[in-house]
Amino acid sequence: MEPLTVTVEGARKALGLGTTKLYELIGEGKLQTIKVGRRTLVKTESIRALVDQAA
Repeated sequence: MEPLTVTVEGARKALGLGTTKLYELIGEGKLQTIKVGRRTLVKTESIRALVDQAA
């Protein structure tokens, strides 16, 4: 089963972006996140949508 979410660090590595740019995309609503306790997790479907949009 494919993960539904990844950590911010995992999303950063998957996209090849810096931390600042990743948080910028989250702030702009281009990446969807959920909070579980103190952890911020990025929805993998939003990562895919961002990449598809850029292609």
